[in-house]
Amino acid sequence: MNLPNYTGPLHPEGQKVRHILCLSGGKDSTALALYMRDKVPEMEYAFADTGEELPETYDYLAMLEAYLGKPIVRLNPDRLFKHHLDIRKGFLPSGRQRWCTELLKIKPFEDFIGDDFVYSYVGIRADENRSGYISSKANIIPVLPFKDDGLEYKDVMQLLDDSGLGLPKYYEWRSRSGCYFCFYQQRNEWVGLKERHPDLFEKAKTFERFDDETGTRFTWNQRESLSELEQPERMAQIKADHQLRLERQKNFVSADLLDILGDDDDSETGCLICHL
Repeated sequence: MNLPNYTGPLHPEGQKVRHILCLSGGKDSTALALYMRDKVPEMEYAFADTGEELPETYDYLAMLEAYLGKPIVRLNPDRLFKHHLDIRKGFLPSGRQRWCTELLKIKPFEDFIGDDFVYSYVGIRADENRSGYISSKANIIPVLPFKDDGLEYKDVMQLLDDSGLGLPKYYEWRSRSGCYFCFYQQRNEWVGLKERHPDLFEKAKTFERFDDETGTRFTWNQRESLSELEQPERMAQIKADHQLRLERQKNFVSADLLDILGDDDDSETGCLICHL
């Protein structure tokens, strides 16, 4: 791995140097924290808490914190999702308007850094053709240890297995981390939320809104509301379609089952600062 070169606690220009790994509660950032624990002892760990995370995410972070032997700083203590939603008159975040990521993930992270000179460690794997969150701030320098050292999906899984942490429990029914109402969820994952956390599914429904006069719909999914999706016959169809896709996927070599997508219109890549 190409560790950043610096000559002590201060940057040559007099700025404080910090090493920070922002966790999402997902498999890759967790594996990176395990990988870097002894390589960079001064590493700081942070998690931007929207207050709208899955219980499994909080449980997993607590286990990781115990393993690291260092605190994971919780950012965004005010948890202002409902506040920002009200300001936007119920306009829900979406793939085109990801204000939740900007205001509840990126801004708290950049506020936490301030003007310090920071090496920001990102869990992009060597087998991925994508880049992580890159700040426009000149004092934040991204570091990609997995890419530098050639670590791939199988290596990430080995790190998680060797630590005893394994995968977060939500991977039993969900393909990535993020808020329980994340608009990048596949339809079968919404079904999983309904079955695993009916209280959170009901809470997500309360954020949807319909304007009868204008016909405007503010829904998490552009094609159907959660009230429509939760109908028994619709959920049965979604589960059957998903199972069929899984069966077809078996014909492909080196399939990563955690990354199998559901409906075609659910195939957008999520916000990496949330999902890594």
